[in-house]
Amino acid sequence: MAPTTSLIDRIESIPRRELYFFALYRLLIATAIAGLMFSPMADLLGQADHPELAAYVSGGYWLFSVLMLLLGRSERWLRQFVLVGVSLDIVAASLLAHALPGASAGISMSLLFNIAAAATMLPFPMALGLALGASVATVAEYLWKLLEGGAPTRTLAELAMFTTSYLALAFISSQVAKRARHSQQLANQRGDEVANLYQINELIIRRMRTGVMVVDGQNRITLVNEAASALLGDHEGGTGDERPGLTRTAPELARRLHRWRTGGTQEETPLMLSPDQPEVQPRFARLLAGSDLTLVFLDDSSVVSKRAESLTLSTLGRFSASLAHEIRNPLAAINYAVQLLEEEDGNFSDSDRRLLQIIHQQCQRTNGIVESVLGLARRERANPENVDLVALVRRFVLEYKQGLSLETDSVESIISETSVAVMVDPRHLHQVLTALVHNALKYGRIGEQPARVRIRVGRLQGSPVVDVMDRGPGIPDAVSAQLFNPFFTTSEHGTGLGLYIARELCRANQARLEYVPVPAGGACFRLILPAPHTLSSG
Repeated sequence: MAPTTSLIDRIESIPRRELYFFALYRLLIATAIAGLMFSPMADLLGQADHPELAAYVSGGYWLFSVLMLLLGRSERWLRQFVLVGVSLDIVAASLLAHALPGASAGISMSLLFNIAAAATMLPFPMALGLALGASVATVAEYLWKLLEGGAPTRTLAELAMFTTSYLALAFISSQVAKRARHSQQLANQRGDEVANLYQINELIIRRMRTGVMVVDGQNRITLVNEAASALLGDHEGGTGDERPGLTRTAPELARRLHRWRTGGTQEETPLMLSPDQPEVQPRFARLLAGSDLTLVFLDDSSVVSKRAESLTLSTLGRFSASLAHEIRNPLAAINYAVQLLEEEDGNFSDSDRRLLQIIHQQCQRTNGIVESVLGLARRERANPENVDLVALVRRFVLEYKQGLSLETDSVESIISETSVAVMVDPRHLHQVLTALVHNALKYGRIGEQPARVRIRVGRLQGSPVVDVMDRGPGIPDAVSAQLFNPFFTTSEHGTGLGLYIARELCRANQARLEYVPVPAGGACFRLILPAPHTLSSG
């Protein structure tokens, strides 16, 4: 915007220029009259009736014209300068017309321009007053000539023509100036609006998170916003003249642009323009039809991935809701069948009844998992209760052992306190522990060795803590940074939602789920729960 603003600042205002040219015209007329008056060509002005009066008036009028040219360019005193200047023009023209009868017609005609110029710069009443003054001065000069006893230099028709011309020209010039000023105001208003829109567009483009560049036919970067500069590795920006060509700055991007220009399709694979910068997905568009300028959009692939991830999670929520009845119906049927079997008087052994009890428990657990997933998809609030963490973990370990066949693997609890009170939704906590233990049994083993999972209950800086630990190979740093991202998994058969749902359930209960590296080997997922007094009653 700097070039446009400086150009506007250099343009002088219209009234100031009008005053200047008006004063220049007055000086030109005064110089012509004075030059003829004091030169051997004075006869061109005709026989002077009053030579001394003509000499004094022409000389004084020339000095006045010079003074008006030097001082009469102030907009602040516009009306005063014009009123005084035109009034003296009328007086000087009347005196010169009386002193030089042969040049009276030309002098009166030159006064027409002064009246018209004044009407363009003054309000209509003032312009009309000057025109009336000029008409009165013309009539007064005619009567003065008659009183002196000399022959009038004007006819009555010429006198009427000049007086009406002054009035008519003042009216017409005033109306034309009024329309011109209105058009100028409208043009200035539209110009300001265009300048504001330009600044707004420039600010929007500069602050866009999407990188935007304009590249010409020679692969020179003519425009680049801040996001594109950062992606190119140029944090200081720069203009198109200072920046090297696209071929040197981003060779791979230049290659893709060339392929697109030659009729090829846009490649969908992301690319990295500079080290330590995220990958981008370039898109190309022609700026104007028939132009060699190309718009290059650089979309941060991580932002695009997050948007796709959000859409996927939203779709997953709707999909989970649609499957709720399909999952619940068979669970209800299984649970009902188990109840019927338990009520029969058949000869069931203790092991058979224990199996029926396990089926019943697992149906309830699966139904709870479905409810938790639906609550997560719908962002339902948790229903925290005052729970004894020690009793809950012991019960969880017992049920887990009974529900799963652990031939060689082991799940044990390590509890050093008799009771630890927490405020949590027990269904959510049960699901979180299930996900963590399942992952520990699946990934927490070395080779063919059995997995050993330990659930430790304790306190850390006054907060209740549950650690789920294994003795496996541990988790690399590159993988640990993405553990809780949705759909991230290192298993071909995993969904990548277990840890993500577990963390979301923890957040719903004002708890934290963290991965804690174990230097001696293995992995540890720490669940930091809120004590009853840390939650608000609402």
